[in-house]
Amino acid sequence: MAKKSLIYREKKRQKLEQKYHLIRRSSKKEISKIPSLSEKWKIHGKLQSPPRNSAPTRLHRRCFSTGRPRANYRDFGLSGHILREMVHACLLPGATRSSW
Repeated sequence: MAKKSLIYREKKRQKLEQKYHLIRRSSKKEISKIPSLSEKWKIHGKLQSPPRNSAPTRLHRRCFSTGRPRANYRDFGLSGHILREMVHACLLPGATRSSW
């Protein structure tokens, strides 16, 4: 189980990313439309003004049950070892069981 503080920090980053998503998208569209370099730099400065944690690259996928940040499967939202345990317990329909 991941530390609660790390999970809350990740949730805070998700909220910030959703809050500043439209600002980032609109300023990126403006940069692509404007031909002059000096105006592009002004808009680029505007792009850097939101907080760093609002950037989408700072987000991590976490396991739904344990909060583990590594080895996550997008389809299930679970980490690898939890996924394997659930498959062996027949809790995921359609997933085939393997042992190695």
